[in-house]
Amino acid sequence: MNKAKYLFLSLAFAALGAAAQQKRSIPPAQAKMNTFISNLMSKMTVDEKIGQLNLLTGGEATTGSVVSTGVESKIKSGKVGGIFSLTTPARIRKAQEIAVTQSRLKIPIIFGQDVIHGYKTTFPIPLALSCSWDMPLIERTARIAAIEASADGLNWTFSPMVDISRDPRWGRISEGSGEDTYLGSRIAAAMVKGYQGDDLSKNNTIMACVKHFALYGAAEAGRDYNTTDMSLHRMYNEYLPPYKAAIDAGAGSVMTSFNDINGVPATANKWLMTDLLRKQWGFEGFVVTDYTAVNELVDHGLGDLQEVSARSLKAGVEMDMVGEGFLTTLKKSLQEGKVTLAQINNACRLVLEAKYKLGLFEDPFRYCSEERAKNEILTPEHLKAAREAATKSFVLLKNEGNVLPLKKSGTIALIGPLANTGSNMPGTWSVNSDLAKTKSLLQGLTEVAGSEVKILHSMGANLLADSAYQQRATMFGRDIPRDKRSEEDLIREAVNTAKRADVVVAALGESSEMSGESSSRTDLEIPDVQRRLLAALLKTGKPVVLVLFTGRPLVLTWENQHVPAILNAWFGGTEAATAIGDVLFGAVNPSGKLSATFPQNVGQIPLYHAHKNTGRPLAEGQWFQKFRSNYLDVSNDPLYPFGYGLSYTSFAYSPITLNGKAFRTGQSLTATIRVTNTGKTAGEEVVQLYLRDVVGSITRPVKELKGFQKISLQPGESREVSFKIDEEMLKFYNGDLKYVAEPGEFKVFIGTNSRDVAAADFRFER
Repeated sequence: MNKAKYLFLSLAFAALGAAAQQKRSIPPAQAKMNTFISNLMSKMTVDEKIGQLNLLTGGEATTGSVVSTGVESKIKSGKVGGIFSLTTPARIRKAQEIAVTQSRLKIPIIFGQDVIHGYKTTFPIPLALSCSWDMPLIERTARIAAIEASADGLNWTFSPMVDISRDPRWGRISEGSGEDTYLGSRIAAAMVKGYQGDDLSKNNTIMACVKHFALYGAAEAGRDYNTTDMSLHRMYNEYLPPYKAAIDAGAGSVMTSFNDINGVPATANKWLMTDLLRKQWGFEGFVVTDYTAVNELVDHGLGDLQEVSARSLKAGVEMDMVGEGFLTTLKKSLQEGKVTLAQINNACRLVLEAKYKLGLFEDPFRYCSEERAKNEILTPEHLKAAREAATKSFVLLKNEGNVLPLKKSGTIALIGPLANTGSNMPGTWSVNSDLAKTKSLLQGLTEVAGSEVKILHSMGANLLADSAYQQRATMFGRDIPRDKRSEEDLIREAVNTAKRADVVVAALGESSEMSGESSSRTDLEIPDVQRRLLAALLKTGKPVVLVLFTGRPLVLTWENQHVPAILNAWFGGTEAATAIGDVLFGAVNPSGKLSATFPQNVGQIPLYHAHKNTGRPLAEGQWFQKFRSNYLDVSNDPLYPFGYGLSYTSFAYSPITLNGKAFRTGQSLTATIRVTNTGKTAGEEVVQLYLRDVVGSITRPVKELKGFQKISLQPGESREVSFKIDEEMLKFYNGDLKYVAEPGEFKVFIGTNSRDVAAADFRFER
């Protein structure tokens, strides 16, 4: 080789090496963090490192059945890494002062809380909020929650919950965003962005914790904490994407789920926590268990507390919530060779990195400000946002004869066990709400209606006929006092009240704690005692509006047949009562769209729009055909499909126009539809795009949501709505779990919900 050629190659390889080195170089900020933490860890004992992996409860706003003991002494001895359920700056400052003045290495504590749908200013439950299909609004609710929670001294939230659920028997469906992968992924990213902002070290941001990883919403029989079993294809295509969307959005932590996955509970599942989360997805934050999840592995049958604690650490769990299995057993496991010092060090480092990113080493008290707590919580601006969010979450299910909106004159009979209970308005998982100050629907309607409306009130029925059941359904300060009169006397009084009114508003459904954690139900109809009250009210001949309170899709087949107007108010948060008034009286036109399918009966569950076809599908428009996939007693159709929601106006959709019939890799196609407000009221509409891969290497869903746009139209106004369809939108995980788009025939659907759509065909080619 001549010298010139050798010199050229040497320079070329040197340039490549320098480029590779530059690519591998660590940003200065990260290098600074790494150096700081390495220096700190070099001074730590094994006990102190294990102490960083211990998360305890402070006893306020407790969300589990176990309360930590000896917390102060454990902080002093370096045995506490984090505390949750302390919710005042004074209490948090006191605990932090102990950590940074009385512990040997003065390592600050991270403070968390279940800030699920707002903090003191409570927004609609997550399932309700998802029905707004409004990403800026959803992000704003998380931003306000972060401002308020951080003002009280918190810097970590156990939210968002991104579990896909297609079984409304599961109580925690209320805490997520419904059944759809795409919508759930969009919301997951928006929530993380809202909580964390662009700089976690700012004192008005908090670290997000994505939960429950993974597949918790698919628990068998809809029963909480139960087992989950599904194929990898379903996992990757349908259930995992929202978690990944949250990770990609920068979530700082992840919480394990209670269920098992492929026979191994999540908290001890190395494939899930290490191979998938870290190696495939590149997650760099830390993993915390759910409440006592390590200890519960014993009942799962994985061994004693020492064994399951070691398995959890080796699987990729860094922090143990409340159970203290790590604290009491890991050192022994280290001495016996069941875990390594490297594994303990790695877990400790990840927890310390989170504290560093939150700015706690720079200023342990940056989140403890009495001044902020006075001025940045429950502000008029925040309450206004909560009221707006609630109005956008409500879904108008029926409005026969335009019973709604109500006139601001005459007499209204407000009847039902949920008419005069402020404590149930915020909904489940509102652990920081001041329930005593939340308005009841009676108070809210009175405030909104004005002086020209007379409101009569009657309870009409107890929440449930069974007093023991009602006690289980009204825990945590959500009590609805029982009326000891007979059911007949209560209904008689309500009917007499209704007869004196021009219209009846029936406030019925679930109490807030009939959904949420450990609130699974097998009967999803309105309680019998309330149904009988509703039937009696209808017999008066007065127009009846059902204001439905619920934390899940209910079976409303009877109500849909008999009640002229149904407004699903879910649980709307701090400002729910006045927001309901805004919608009932027409100050706000409802625009919510269902994020979960409502079945005709429980026997149809699981029922969801993105189902797969069978080899014997029922012909379109048919109810029953022998030897086809159907039921003898009910059609396959839902009562209300995914994406459904009415308005006080009406919208007409044109046929779909495509700017071509096919496209290739690197190209795209545009689908356009014209939407016209054909009514007399301005309104918002969620225009929804669905796709179907007609022929695939594996079976594909009949419809998949792939896009949506929320638009506002004046009466008579039309607008063209366009969606770009590209190769990325066609991708899925194939039989080899490769993320690909396969060439072939596709269908595009655009419409007002997943059922009522216009359709067109196109091809994707290589």
